[in-house]
Amino acid sequence: MTEQIRYKQQRYLLMTLDPVHPGAGGYRLGRVDNSIVREPGTRLPKIPGSSLHGAVRQYAAMRAERPQCAGQNTCGESKCPICYTFGYVNGKGEDQQSRSGVISIYDAHILLFPVHTLNGPYWVTTVERLRGAGFQNTPEKSEDEKVILTQNKKGLSRLNLGWLLLETSAAAGGLQAPPAWSQDPAWEQVAERLAIVSESLFSTIVNSNLEVRTSVAINPETGAAEDKALFTYEAIPRATFLTCDVVLDDYRGKFQKFNGWKDPLDVVHAGLKMMEYLGVGGMGTRGFGRLKAVGGPVETPFLEKQP
Repeated sequence: MTEQIRYKQQRYLLMTLDPVHPGAGGYRLGRVDNSIVREPGTRLPKIPGSSLHGAVRQYAAMRAERPQCAGQNTCGESKCPICYTFGYVNGKGEDQQSRSGVISIYDAHILLFPVHTLNGPYWVTTVERLRGAGFQNTPEKSEDEKVILTQNKKGLSRLNLGWLLLETSAAAGGLQAPPAWSQDPAWEQVAERLAIVSESLFSTIVNSNLEVRTSVAINPETGAAEDKALFTYEAIPRATFLTCDVVLDDYRGKFQKFNGWKDPLDVVHAGLKMMEYLGVGGMGTRGFGRLKAVGGPVETPFLEKQP
């Protein structure tokens, strides 16, 4: 009998199937009325871990046919795979106390961002982000005013990334994605169309190429457009790749197998699978929010082994 794994860290590669609007809440003065969540230091958009956590719990509860465990009014039973994985308040049965969950889902950060060019779409990234995600054979560094292409069969001397025109550097051949992702068709389609820029340019390129839409509020009584209710909102565009870490901290070690789920990480994976259909974030009724896990999760070391 194998010992149950209690501590593990996994990294997922997510691809947006639709524009995603992780709303910042309320209106903002600027080029759009409804902005999206950003990192304070870099001003780069992200999908908060809290948004992912809530959606994954809801969808896993649907898969387990336990809709009552998707929110606050849970069954409160420690044997329930949803309550055990994500936690509960006011337990029932043998366990009358509250319990925190055993899964931590962290923010999803942009790894590859699609940008229009005169030579078709390219996915922009940086050396630091590739290395942080576990890629091998990355370039040593990137220059501020140049772009490194993973393939340059046309011999391009310059490449426009949106409105920005940059000189190209030597092609970065041999870049290797983690094995869990490299065989997925979604990765294979973009692997030879990467544009690697400096970290200082990355934020500018991303924020200049976000999707911006205009909508109007609908009067529920008449079904027609509300007068003077036009508003704009931004979103992370379709085909953006993000990375997200999930950590298992099963300090109790009492997870009971359920419907093929062997541990809490299987519960998370089931919830992520449903995101391909039901999405995350705002504007879901307007065709926003669907995410897909590319390949499988990458196992990352939870603790370094001591000599």
